[in-house]
Amino acid sequence: MTLASRIDGPADAPLLVLSGGLGTTTSVWRAQLPGLTERFRVLRYDLPGHGGSPVPTGPVSVAEIGSAVLGLLDGLEAARASFCGLSLGGMVGMWLGANAPDRIERLVLACTGASLGTREAYAQRATAVRADGVRITVDGARERWFTPAFRDSAEARRILDELRTISSEGYAACAEAVGEFDFHAELAAIGPPTLVVHGEDDPVTPPAVVDALVEGIPGARRRAIAHAAHLANVEQPDAFTAAVLSHLEQKAAA
Repeated sequence: MTLASRIDGPADAPLLVLSGGLGTTTSVWRAQLPGLTERFRVLRYDLPGHGGSPVPTGPVSVAEIGSAVLGLLDGLEAARASFCGLSLGGMVGMWLGANAPDRIERLVLACTGASLGTREAYAQRATAVRADGVRITVDGARERWFTPAFRDSAEARRILDELRTISSEGYAACAEAVGEFDFHAELAAIGPPTLVVHGEDDPVTPPAVVDALVEGIPGARRRAIAHAAHLANVEQPDAFTAAVLSHLEQKAAA
């Protein structure tokens, strides 16, 4: 699997990987870049069939995406990196934290869960998208991704306009990957120090989903972002970036 990627920040800084969610591209992290690149070399990548990444020709799994991320690190000759993943990106982070803990310095799992929704619901969405295109997901994404106060903002419209550009097969295959993912039994194997970040108004990750992550991952801490739904990094960029930096910089302060 090939993933399109881009790097920003000083070449000699510690490496940080940012991984977005279903229906988004690397630009979902636009507001985080100024703060993060002051301290990190930031690697962003597009999910399969999203942005610049090739459209998949078969099923996609979280494990395959995680293995491709390790390939990106190998290509950079990076032995270790910190990782911040949102939604599907957070699932990739869980897989990496359990299956390649020696490669992950510190881990941020944002607006995600050991499982999200049901396999049947994501399979139905994938079928609908293959038939009618990604445009049918926009209204639902608007409701899940942003609070009512933010849904009509210019930034929300930008993110939703970008959703419309995602390939139908890329979106469908990644939706099926989300539906198939259930990591509850593997949470205890996640090794890197982990912060769980969640939007207080996120309908995708209700308290039970967040609790399962925090209680299942050894030593995990949590940080709630007020006045934010599923794309908490877009809706409350300053609070989100501060939470991420606080966790990532703990090692330097230790």
